[in-house]
Amino acid sequence: MRYQIMTAALAVALPFAGPAAATDLEVTHWWTSGGEAAAVAEFAKAFDATGNHWVDGAIAGSGGTARPIMISRITGGDPMGATQFNHGRQAEELVQAGLMRDLTELATRDKWAEIVQPKSLLDGCTLDGKIYCVPVNIHSWQWLWLSNAAFEKAGVPVPKNWNEYVAAAPALEKAGIIPLAVGGQPWQSSGAFDVLLTA
Repeated sequence: MRYQIMTAALAVALPFAGPAAATDLEVTHWWTSGGEAAAVAEFAKAFDATGNHWVDGAIAGSGGTARPIMISRITGGDPMGATQFNHGRQAEELVQAGLMRDLTELATRDKWAEIVQPKSLLDGCTLDGKIYCVPVNIHSWQWLWLSNAAFEKAGVPVPKNWNEYVAAAPALEKAGIIPLAVGGQPWQSSGAFDVLLTA
């Protein structure tokens, strides 16, 4: 039976035993934007430094586009070496079907419980006491990226909360800076709306 490694947010391959056991490892993911691709390149560089070769299997689009393709390959008997899933239970049925690799021995040996913080990240990779994924980032809706230079140009302090951000918006606009920009994909607009509504 062929197995693969499930990850949280991005695949990280199992370390191999040096050049004699070198392998080409196909890694599928949907991190294709500029910053995401740069992050994946760092994983690939670190993996290649082990004497193995990262074969990038980027799938353009979002997780909604990529996950069905990944799951189809896994259940169809043509799994990739490692793949991206969001943290949590997205691949629970694959684990239950025996199609995901148990990483508990590796996690224990490399003391992931001491490294992965907060602990809940590793808990989200654990099913029936066994670890099936490698958390590599924290993905959350409650983040807002801003430019310190923009606030400096507008002559207002960098906000520490949403109310301060809203209060600073007129000064940004007066300085010729768009106060809030959202990407053009529907998930971005609906996500921003949901977070603001909840808040």
